[in-house]
Amino acid sequence: MADSSLGNVSVSSTPLERFEEFLQSRGKRMTRPQRLLIDHVFRQHSHFDVDMLLDELPQRSDSDHVGRATVYRTLTKFVEAGLLRAFTLDGRTVYEHDYGYPQHDHLHCTECQRLIEFQSDELIRLRDEVAHKNNFRVSGHRFIISGICHDCVQAKRRTKRKVDLV
Repeated sequence: MADSSLGNVSVSSTPLERFEEFLQSRGKRMTRPQRLLIDHVFRQHSHFDVDMLLDELPQRSDSDHVGRATVYRTLTKFVEAGLLRAFTLDGRTVYEHDYGYPQHDHLHCTECQRLIEFQSDELIRLRDEVAHKNNFRVSGHRFIISGICHDCVQAKRRTKRKVDLV
């Protein structure tokens, strides 16, 4: 669901190390399910929701089982630790990497639900200009453009109705 061509941002520790540090600062220790989740989530860059993550998780044994409630709690902690970013699309919470990943925005296809990542220096300049004019200090932004992707437009063009075949 993602285009990982944006590259990475240099960071001083791995997501696992960063999460361990986050937990230690709160007097907590890492659990086996949390370790399984962080390993899985940061193995590759993709956008996902809880259902997608649960479907992807390997369930090799009872000791590897991670329940839905644990997934929700752990993802919330990942967001609090600055590892993931969460946003709402079509009534579902979608997660993406934040730590070690550059600021970017999205094109959202309302047909296939695909998210296409992009970076725009012009958009950043406009954001900063608007903020400056309004004496506003920017701490971040999220920009999602909704529409229909090229593949879905092409698929609609190829679909022939019975009336078109007469």
